[in-house]
Amino acid sequence: MDQTEKFLSELPLFKSFYPTDLQKLIEKSEVKTFLPQEVVISFGQPGRFLGVVINGEAEASFTDKTGARKRLGLLKRGDFLGEMSLLTGEPTSADVIALEKSQILIIPQETFSTCLVVNPGAVSIIAKTITQRLKNRQHDEEAQARVEDAWRSAPDPYGLSLSTDTPMKILIMNCGSSSLKYGYYDTAQQTNNRKGMVERIGLEDSRIISKSLKGKTSKDLGHIDYNEAFKAVVSQLTDPDEGVIGNLNELTAVGHRVVHGGEKYSGAVVVNDEVIDAIDKNSILAPLHNPLNLLIIKESMNLMPQVPQVAVFDTGFHQNMPQHAYLYGLPYDLYEKDRIRRYGFHGISHNYVALQTAAYLKSNFKELKIITCHLGNGASISAIDHGRSVDTTMGLTPLEGLIMGTRCGDLDPSIIIHLMREKGLSVDETDEILNRQSGFKGLSGISSDLRELEEAAGKGDQRALLTLDVFCYRIRKYIGAYVAALGGLDVLVFTGGIGEGSSRVRSLSCQGLSYMGIMIDNMRNKEASPGPGDAAEISDENSRIKVLVVPTDEGRMIARETIRAIGYQNVAKVIEQKKEKKIPIETSAHHIHLSKEDVDELFGQGYELTFFKELSQPGQFACKETVNLIGPKGRVERVRILGPTRNKSQVEISMTEEFKLGIKAPIRPSGDLEGTPGITLEGPKGTCSIPEGVICALRHIHATPENTLSFSLKDRDIVMVKIEGERTLIFGDVLVRVSPDFVLSMHIDTDEANSANIKMGMIGDLMGVQDRR
Repeated sequence: MDQTEKFLSELPLFKSFYPTDLQKLIEKSEVKTFLPQEVVISFGQPGRFLGVVINGEAEASFTDKTGARKRLGLLKRGDFLGEMSLLTGEPTSADVIALEKSQILIIPQETFSTCLVVNPGAVSIIAKTITQRLKNRQHDEEAQARVEDAWRSAPDPYGLSLSTDTPMKILIMNCGSSSLKYGYYDTAQQTNNRKGMVERIGLEDSRIISKSLKGKTSKDLGHIDYNEAFKAVVSQLTDPDEGVIGNLNELTAVGHRVVHGGEKYSGAVVVNDEVIDAIDKNSILAPLHNPLNLLIIKESMNLMPQVPQVAVFDTGFHQNMPQHAYLYGLPYDLYEKDRIRRYGFHGISHNYVALQTAAYLKSNFKELKIITCHLGNGASISAIDHGRSVDTTMGLTPLEGLIMGTRCGDLDPSIIIHLMREKGLSVDETDEILNRQSGFKGLSGISSDLRELEEAAGKGDQRALLTLDVFCYRIRKYIGAYVAALGGLDVLVFTGGIGEGSSRVRSLSCQGLSYMGIMIDNMRNKEASPGPGDAAEISDENSRIKVLVVPTDEGRMIARETIRAIGYQNVAKVIEQKKEKKIPIETSAHHIHLSKEDVDELFGQGYELTFFKELSQPGQFACKETVNLIGPKGRVERVRILGPTRNKSQVEISMTEEFKLGIKAPIRPSGDLEGTPGITLEGPKGTCSIPEGVICALRHIHATPENTLSFSLKDRDIVMVKIEGERTLIFGDVLVRVSPDFVLSMHIDTDEANSANIKMGMIGDLMGVQDRR
């Protein structure tokens, strides 16, 4: 036993470890030496490790509003740090600086999850520390403000820089109809990053092009197929002189863009037989792309069977759209049996630029209303509300929506019937017109390339001018429609080759929208040229809504999603091994939380709510009092009030009651009320109208820090829970909420309980993580 192991074994945190388990933890960790005044971790940095002080002394401190340094505490031999961020997912809210030469054991996040929190004794000790700190913070406004400042100071709040707690080497593949794009990302040595493409696959003059910090290279390959193209990429990456890896087993994972994931996949997944089967079945919806995507996945699995393969779906980001947005006005059987519905595309790009926008604005992605315009040879617009795509212009296929390089976009479906009936066109001939002879090319008669149209328009070509007008009018129309769909807007984003490169298109697309609060600064718009990972603000300083140009980077987003999918798989493995992963299920009927001001309006000045019975969560209780809800269409009588009072009134109803009242309430976490509909409340002494505050509550789990750590979860994780019974269901999109005041339980509403015939007292099994902030 070495000195480090002997020292750790005597600490309370590690006393319950078997020697072999402690050795394993030490092997997967690192002892780092910090000199006096050297920073261990900086304010705003993501917390990706648990640190244990072996020797020396450090202090946790921050700079206050006056610029003075303020000490929060000393860290001495045997103390640990970083535990709060590992539970909450928050960035570090203090600087930790060595006061003397110090040695600190750095336990990476993955090792923390797989080796440390599987030990009940260690979990209990860490949870007690976190619980006390959370309780202290509830009454410490300065500490709360410091956490908010840390979020705003975080250099990479959404993981787009691909910084990881342990080094990872990610290869990404993006297979097109005649090309194979690739990217290599080394999270420890980003100077090794490389992008490239094998183009003109299947033709006599195929070639591979590569770009890195060393420059650009090109090599002729002759006539090759897709398998040979993939091998050419591998050969270049492993080349003894010019390559970046010695062999394929150095790769952590390979991420593959897959065009169509159908309804099943809303996020990236590690590929297995079930995923391969699903991609194959969805080939009917993407016959030109899914088979090629699958071909490359299988070739990659064949060449590197030990390396995880991850599928990242272009449709995935849009799969949380509400039914009213994705259903067509066709017989419902066509949806049920054939899954004919809106799927949307460009999801990888829309998600990337929306996250980059939130980072640029130093705002919470899940609190913003964003419209993203991906404008290129293929073009689409997405409406994003609180982190979810709620509508998008492309539909069952990429043909719907905006006019594009060669695609027609929206049109009267009778036109297709007319072409076939009156013109005698076959299905293939009609498809050729709609997908390859329309759009810019068909309208202008010049080209599918907008740059050539703008050049022709500059020379006075009327059809080029008309094509630009049609294109920008359609964009402008969808922006207006999506502002209405979102119930407001915080930021409008342009991306893609045209969105980033054409100031004319951006200007025409925003023309006449000043009454909505969208105003462009002409000079900023003309000069906008943001680089990778950056953004350019082109809105006028008086514009109520921000307008940005954000370069897209689908390769980086695929790599990011690949890293996250591998992380979720690791968490799922830990959860699977746990003996205790049961969560009590509770059904939450409609109810209301009232502010003190609204209590006075409804029950009389100075009225105190009457206790009726305790609820499962400590400090929460049902009141004897009820109120009536009055909507534009109808009423819901005798809705129970829950106490104690809150700062703002909040009404939680089921989707069934939405129709009865005549309102559309969004699915939101409790307390997230901005932009929600209002309603009239009726009490015995009067009525009052709240301007906002009606929601359908997002299904959620109440958990203590100890519950959360023992499940290897974090605050605000989105998880899946399986509830077995007469109608066994797996519930996704379950929000984990952590507080020292909670008692473990999962809350669903009455509609959800009825759909699965769930009764009080039933138990759910934690299955895995879907998303992590």
